Amino acid sequence: MTRLMPALFASAVVALGSAAALAQENQGTAEQRAACTPDAFRLCSAYIPDPSGVEACLRQRKSDLSAACKAVFDHATTGSARGK
Repeated sequence: MTRLMPALFASAVVALGSAAALAQENQGTAEQRAACTPDAFRLCSAYIPDPSGVEACLRQRKSDLSAACKAVFDHATTGSARGK
């Protein structure tokens, strides 16, 4: 199991990064990805490496997110509403 964790971590980082690359405005910073990577593993590992699936899962499980990851999604929601 411990050998699998680095591979899963790499997959989640790639998955989150790929989702960001698909939508330029939702690219996210390294800090934002770092804030949500643990939640992606904890709550949405079944969707890794599908970036859209991981993002949708995290959005659906918002009440279960860590404070750091929840802040990322809150900022994305309020930031996009204010900025456009």
